[in-house]
Amino acid sequence: MIDEPASVIRDLVASKKISAREVLAAARERAALVNPALNAIVTFNDRAEAEAQAVDDAIARGERPGLLCGLPVGIKDVTPVAGVRTTHGSPIYADHVPDEDALVVKRLRAAGAVILGKTNCPEFAAGGNTFNEVFGRTRNPWNPERSAGGSTGGGAAALATGMIALAEGTDLGGSLRIPASFCGQVGLRPSVGLVPTVPSDWVWDTLQVTGPMARTAGDVALMLEAIAGQGPEAPLGQLASGRDFRAAARAGIQRGLRVAYVADPARIGVDDEIDRVCREAAFGLREAGAVVEEIDLDLAFAREAFLALRGLWFATWMHDRLDRKDQFGTNVANNVKSGLETPIARIAAAEADRGRLWRLCRDLFARVDVVVTPTMAVPPFPVEQNYPETIAGKPMATYVDWIAPTFVWSLTGLPVGSVPAGRDAAGLPVGLQIVGPSMGEERVLAVAGGVERQRPIGAPEMVPRV
Repeated sequence: MIDEPASVIRDLVASKKISAREVLAAARERAALVNPALNAIVTFNDRAEAEAQAVDDAIARGERPGLLCGLPVGIKDVTPVAGVRTTHGSPIYADHVPDEDALVVKRLRAAGAVILGKTNCPEFAAGGNTFNEVFGRTRNPWNPERSAGGSTGGGAAALATGMIALAEGTDLGGSLRIPASFCGQVGLRPSVGLVPTVPSDWVWDTLQVTGPMARTAGDVALMLEAIAGQGPEAPLGQLASGRDFRAAARAGIQRGLRVAYVADPARIGVDDEIDRVCREAAFGLREAGAVVEEIDLDLAFAREAFLALRGLWFATWMHDRLDRKDQFGTNVANNVKSGLETPIARIAAAEADRGRLWRLCRDLFARVDVVVTPTMAVPPFPVEQNYPETIAGKPMATYVDWIAPTFVWSLTGLPVGSVPAGRDAAGLPVGLQIVGPSMGEERVLAVAGGVERQRPIGAPEMVPRV
């Protein structure tokens, strides 16, 4: 039961065929079985049973079931949950317990979700591999010797093994898409402002967003409907009323959909196996009536822009903690240092290039409906490595080059998803990245739904067969 899509579990609870307490018990049982090997959930919510009981009581009273009634959810360990330890993966916050829920958690609770616990992430969500000094490393459920990706790696690993039905996460340079690709899940980076990040250390942030991850496109759509929408607490926001994300995911590929495939937009190289799987998935959409063509799209210029703005992001987000910068881990410390030392001329040039990228995308989406690319250029690498050493056999220019296929799209503010496209020769999942037009989440979800129906990948071997 716990391995069913979230939408199925939700309907079973709403119809009283199973209880929210039974769902929670199954999730906890699965976590007891597989979490010790993966280190995906790092803090459990001691009040989860009471939350599940409250859902059952409300249904018994005849109240209308919430959109997410009884679904166990994992919350990334940078997102505050009242009364539950939230460490940010940092020794500075190793014993920190927030007094108030983040806005996204409030919306999840209002929809009837049950907070199972906090999922592992790198320190302050900085990095594409999930490890920190507080809890250690999260492992890939398809091969525990490999990375689960990051920074929402704990959420992805927990989803893949049925410990949770939905995962909340954040995405700066790919933190929802990278682990979704490595762990065979569906992740969505929503348009900037669609899911307000509250509280935030940078209220005008246009680079990092909050978003959903799940086992299917339909489940991502379900969660998005519960958490999307403008909030008075955030200056950046988008209205979500009148939008039907679930219907879009169900609709799938529409005949005549114009799909552009780009093998290597960041110009860093791509592993041959990854390109093979993604190319087959992309051109396989022709079977559903899509018009698919490969185009040449060079976004290499955006790499330098992102690195400059990433430094600014870290310096701004960590501004109130700079008096404790000697306690930051190496990755966070180096990013903060880079941001503080970046000349204003470089920031200005980066913003100019970001504008160039936006205009390029605006013109591109006048000719195509979606762009699809490999989510990652490399397969999951050994978990002990903080990042891969090479891409397609060539050394990287910088240690973050390997996540360029995701971070160049972060600069656009457009909705971007990752859906499993198949498995490589080693049996590891490969993600296909789907880029939609401005406020085009529905289009991204429709294509994700179509791909997953054509290219099912199954579940990791460590998931019990029932």
